[in-house]
Amino acid sequence: MKKGIYSTFMAIVCLVPSLFFLSCGGNKDKAIMAAIDSKKKEMKDLAGISATVEKGTVTLSGECPDSSSRTMCEQSITAIPGVEKVVNNLTVPPPPPPPPAPVTIAADDPLTKGVNDAIKDFPGVTAAVKDGVVTLTGDIKRASLQKLMMALHTLKPKKIDNQLTIK
Repeated sequence: MKKGIYSTFMAIVCLVPSLFFLSCGGNKDKAIMAAIDSKKKEMKDLAGISATVEKGTVTLSGECPDSSSRTMCEQSITAIPGVEKVVNNLTVPPPPPPPPAPVTIAADDPLTKGVNDAIKDFPGVTAAVKDGVVTLTGDIKRASLQKLMMALHTLKPKKIDNQLTIK
């Protein structure tokens, strides 16, 4: 009988501290969460994030505007008393793509000079330039056409209107 009472007493002695520590952990997590909520109101970088707390471990999720903001959020949460670990799942959006390069169209006077230089090696070919459009007329050998077109494209005309007759 004494043995049964002693066993029951020992079970209660062991169980009470366990229950105390379990209940304190929950209160500790609630206190950490309250501190996080308070910091969210103070710091604009924390406003868009969410946090969960379990046994002193804080898990952060959401999006930060940049990597320095992400690091600052983690450091400010780590500084809260009772936080044992921070799992930083915050993301940073990729930078926006650069704007496309502007299209450069050559003016007519320099373009006319360049076109005349390009066609001088191709007898039978004539060219006219108006508003950035190069119009080709005349006769050309098939083997020479590609070389002429490459030379004209380097001048960056708005358009090449090819009306050549291929021999």
